[in-house]
Amino acid sequence: MNFSWRYQKNSLFKLFTLLAALFSLIALTTLLVHILHEGWQYLSPQLLKNFPSRFPHKAGIYPAIMGSLWLMILTFFIAVPLGLLSALYIEEYLPKGKWKSLIMVNIKNLSSMPSIIYGLLGLAIFIHTLGFDHSLLSGALTLSLLILPMIIITATEAIRAVPKSLRMASFALGAEKHQVVFLQVLPAALPGILTGIILSLSRAIGETAPLIVIGAATYISFTPESIMDPFTVIPLQIYSWTSRPQAEFHHLAASAIIVLMILLFSLNLLAVFIRNHFQKYKSRL
Repeated sequence: MNFSWRYQKNSLFKLFTLLAALFSLIALTTLLVHILHEGWQYLSPQLLKNFPSRFPHKAGIYPAIMGSLWLMILTFFIAVPLGLLSALYIEEYLPKGKWKSLIMVNIKNLSSMPSIIYGLLGLAIFIHTLGFDHSLLSGALTLSLLILPMIIITATEAIRAVPKSLRMASFALGAEKHQVVFLQVLPAALPGILTGIILSLSRAIGETAPLIVIGAATYISFTPESIMDPFTVIPLQIYSWTSRPQAEFHHLAASAIIVLMILLFSLNLLAVFIRNHFQKYKSRL
């Protein structure tokens, strides 16, 4: 009787899981079909080269593309070194104990916080306290705070996956601690670290809420030339077009969504390629 009840419970659980997956897949497919139907006809080279305009046939997302590129480059050079060095310190230098466990628990909690909280934090620190204004630097620092916990978590897991025998062999040959960490452990963990970095950046490039909170512009008629210039990004341009009453701007927003999805898909595909490439390389050794 007990076995029969467990079997029925497992069967119901699998059924509900399958139904939930099918419902999510149908909803996602419907949304993608609608976006492609609405925006494919407006997807053209002019959309990528033109500046925003109040005339739909002249409007484009060139400043948003350049702003997204600037923002991702700055975020990369701020978040990646901090995240990587933090992960190396936590995993290789910090002794095991309650303090290390407390740090990791807090980092995991930070990675699951809503992105708008980081926007409020960036508004309070980088704009009101440090006076960076609504600039690219404020946006990059805010997004760096957003993805830093994700980079630290993925990097620590990649470093932890390196076999201890590699460390012991290096120490047996007379290597110092920093030589083992930076010349042996770090290169071995690099595939997992790079995958985590790319996936973190792909999350940051699609964020809108933190940038709205720190006051990023929804309309820019020029491209940024320094890190202290105002900026806009593709998600904010989409938000601006969807808030307008004209149907043509809604079609343009759908086209911009297609561009953003292609960019995100390319980043995720690059992460998969890097992971598979290094896995094949390791299997040959």
